[in-house]
Amino acid sequence: MDPLTHAAMGAGFAAGAAAMRPQPAESALATRRFAAVAGAVAGLAPDIDVLFQSGEDALRVLDYHRHFTHALLFAPLGALVVAGLLWPLLRRRLGFGQLYLSCLLGYFVHPLLDACTSYGTHLWLPFSREPAAWNLVAVFDPTFTLLLAVPLILFLRRQGSRAVAWGLILGAAYLGLSAFQQQRAEAALRGLAQARGHVAGQLSVKPTLANLLLWRGLYIHDGRVQADAFHLGPSSRHYPGESAPLLDTSAAQRVAHGEARRLADIERFRAFSDGFLVEDRRRPGFVGDARYAMLPTRIAPIWGLQWGGPGAATEFVSRHEFTSAMREDFFAMLLGRELPMPLPVAR
Repeated sequence: MDPLTHAAMGAGFAAGAAAMRPQPAESALATRRFAAVAGAVAGLAPDIDVLFQSGEDALRVLDYHRHFTHALLFAPLGALVVAGLLWPLLRRRLGFGQLYLSCLLGYFVHPLLDACTSYGTHLWLPFSREPAAWNLVAVFDPTFTLLLAVPLILFLRRQGSRAVAWGLILGAAYLGLSAFQQQRAEAALRGLAQARGHVAGQLSVKPTLANLLLWRGLYIHDGRVQADAFHLGPSSRHYPGESAPLLDTSAAQRVAHGEARRLADIERFRAFSDGFLVEDRRRPGFVGDARYAMLPTRIAPIWGLQWGGPGAATEFVSRHEFTSAMREDFFAMLLGRELPMPLPVAR
């Protein structure tokens, strides 16, 4: 999730917990405000792992982002580090016990919130290396953020306010609505695959950016990945998308020109992309993660690997081209309208 949502969630839990402790009325509002500050800082802290980068290894940031700093078992230690750093600044405002509790709550909810997205978060380390990706909300969803942030602001302004509790309840309800929409999208995608005579060996559905109405669906059949989009309002509408071959061993050898380091990086990236690895036909030699595209009907990965030439190091590249035509298509699907030029139905 974006930093603002993490900060709002961490601050909300920390301020709510501070308000539950008996304390003099004249200091109660100040205490919850400082607890909110601690919770917000701790709610941002796990993303320190984005600094684990290497100029010699472009994939290191993928290996360690949302890794051990996001493990639930690491949260007590991570919160202790944050509390220790904040203690010189807040020791006159909060006791260390209250400060640590605020940091623990803020830190603990960060990985849980990240797991609600589709990126993959290593919640269960060291017991399991399987990342959690519940596909409930996009990494940027202003509606969800506002449901948390607005009640929090009201709660920190008024002594007798209980708004933060309502904010957390509304946030949970939003995730519950997303789970309902996710079930609708998955059922629609499975039915569609069956109607096509496909066996969906691996399937993924996720909301598109900043909404719960338009969903992207992917499944793998016979060595190919198929993309489809669904508008899920009171009634549903299907938008057929593109299909592309997965990058198999022979294609990987061709792209890597037989270089062992490139092949190793491709296999690392295949694991990261949960097997949804393709060569972008619009950009030969670019190996991308088919789970993510700017349009839910397209297979044009927004990030992937490329090489400058023989012997060149692997580059991790992000690209977010969003043309006016793509924008028109996105909003047409978001509103459940017919596309001007629909893509051909998959084979």
